[in-house]
Amino acid sequence: MCGRYVATRSPEDLVQLFQVTDWRAEERLEPSWNVAPTDQVYGVLERRPRRDGDDGEVRRQLRALRWGLVPSWADDLKIGARLINARVETVHEKPAFRRAFVKRRCLLPADGFYEWRRIDDPATGRKRKQPYFIHAEDEEVMALAGLYEYWRNPDVERDDDSAAWLITCTIITTEATDAAGRIHPRMPLALTPDHYDAWLDPAHQDPDRLRALLTTPAGGHLDARPVSPAVNNVRNNGPELLEEVEVPEQP
Repeated sequence: MCGRYVATRSPEDLVQLFQVTDWRAEERLEPSWNVAPTDQVYGVLERRPRRDGDDGEVRRQLRALRWGLVPSWADDLKIGARLINARVETVHEKPAFRRAFVKRRCLLPADGFYEWRRIDDPATGRKRKQPYFIHAEDEEVMALAGLYEYWRNPDVERDDDSAAWLITCTIITTEATDAAGRIHPRMPLALTPDHYDAWLDPAHQDPDRLRALLTTPAGGHLDARPVSPAVNNVRNNGPELLEEVEVPEQP
């Protein structure tokens, strides 16, 4: 499960890091320390641009996507709130994801992600959910494996209206390892740089070869720290959410 994450890098940094050749300045997003489902997020993908004057070649793009995948056949945008994650074990066969898995894959840059662990609170004598921020030990950007999809808004009549088409995405999750495994059984699947090209290539459509790219991350590269429950409220957003807090010793 991945229900919140952190994405604060500038588009200029992401363009350089992921060797992006096509970015739209009008899609600039503000840094977020509390990315939540249905928010706009940056996604790296490869497509042929459809703008006048383009040469038709596949280009690596940095786009603003809505988190929560809406399949092209969906009647209602609300389905996206239930499709924020796709399990690596079944992503290639589930109706909501299988077409995108073959044709529309992306990377979702993240500084790290949040997960929650139930702990005993001696102050109340009850259990409560303690949030943790999980990130790469070297503080490098995590490239979360994702899928994206185009959805046609039936309420907009003209195809050339910018509101007619929505690009949505989902994050692929896997069994948790390392520090994340002590907090929650699932975690987002981050790809290593040597797999970026093959994952993004739209001509790469063999499901078995694609699944081979989604291996369980090696241990020893993630760190986790307890953070304030303020992250539980999506209205709270700022670097203070990443500050470490003390938690009661557990029996």
